[in-house]
Amino acid sequence: MMNMTTLKDERFDTSYYYLQHASGLKIYVYPFKGFRSTYAIIGTKFGSLNASFKHNGETVTVPDGTAHYLEHKLFESEEGDAFAQYAKTGASANAYTSFDQTCYLFSCTERFGESLRILLDLIQSPYFTPETVAKEQGIIGQEIKMYDDSPDWRVTMNLQQAMYHNHPVNKDIAGTVETIAEITPEILYECYHSYYNLHNMVLAVAGNVDPEEVVAIADEKLKPNEEVCTESLFPEEPYHVKQSYIEQTLPVSIPMFSLGFKEAVGDGGEPSTKDLLCTAILLEAFAGGASPLYRDLLDRQLVNSTFGSEYRHGLGYRFIVFEGESTAPEEVAAVLKEAVRTLHQTGVSAEAVENAKHCLYGTMARSRDLPSSVARSLITGAFLDRDPFESAVLLDTITVEDVNERLKQQLDADNCTLSVIKGLEGIAES
Repeated sequence: MMNMTTLKDERFDTSYYYLQHASGLKIYVYPFKGFRSTYAIIGTKFGSLNASFKHNGETVTVPDGTAHYLEHKLFESEEGDAFAQYAKTGASANAYTSFDQTCYLFSCTERFGESLRILLDLIQSPYFTPETVAKEQGIIGQEIKMYDDSPDWRVTMNLQQAMYHNHPVNKDIAGTVETIAEITPEILYECYHSYYNLHNMVLAVAGNVDPEEVVAIADEKLKPNEEVCTESLFPEEPYHVKQSYIEQTLPVSIPMFSLGFKEAVGDGGEPSTKDLLCTAILLEAFAGGASPLYRDLLDRQLVNSTFGSEYRHGLGYRFIVFEGESTAPEEVAAVLKEAVRTLHQTGVSAEAVENAKHCLYGTMARSRDLPSSVARSLITGAFLDRDPFESAVLLDTITVEDVNERLKQQLDADNCTLSVIKGLEGIAES
């Protein structure tokens, strides 16, 4: 198939395709038989964490929120607004900035080629003037204020601000009203040329798609790029949390909590796929929907169905978080910490590991039915230089000994932070 390499999603016995385009862009195409819709996403490894970096031998520090601001501004060009162009093709378009990446995407059921051309033009046509940059400050300022009033977001960001002393994961992705006021066209162009080089980007398309059409449009639209070397810089971060408790009052009917267990990051790189699988099995066995701990918390009415856990990680930061709603968040935290101490003494049982592996396999299988999930996995895998689907193959090889060895590095009950959102006076708790 043209110059594309055929790859195998071994566990689910399907094929997909890869091409390192002449422009530098990595392209992945994962066809779905019998689907009408198509999902396309292009991303760069540039997020809110990348506020300090070396480019062309010089150290650059940009205001907090710059990556998110740049995401907004790329939708504008001298030809007009990309959303207006997508409206003509019928595609549903969006974009997002996370701590470590920025992605632009669309989904459609027809006129895919036209929408892909818009997407490829969008990420190659920066257009920043003092007037257009200033105009965006009010729009993003309103977005920042909206998130400042969001209990779900505040319980998370308060946790990270309380856990981390220096690492930029303690900063809001969108920045603040004050920091975005410092952003100029020159800063946006500096970041664009440092991180939006096609060698630093990945395109993934999944669904009702012809790989040859994707490559043909890439040949038509992509401009040659000379590879650049940009090194992201991060401050040293102590092992211990900055503070063990943080609280905020917002209009919620039931208090919200987020309990984070900070861990060492070793060389500062990303955890291996095996480590991520062991952590996923550990969390499912310890506090998943079928675990004795979860049932006990429910029976005692300490949590409700919002309770869950997650492993959050990136360059220079790693922590496990348990979160949800509770009328007694501090009691929940005490129960979890005591359960963690017991777990370190007893370890995870072989039966719990096997049950957790079955649950995780079901989750992986369901995700393969979603073009959006597959495309995002392809992006993330490419950024980490890993097979995006190796987890499903490795899962069978994980042993109870692997999980308990991983436990030794995680869930330190003496190195955790509790973030609580309490209700305003006069709002009844139920």
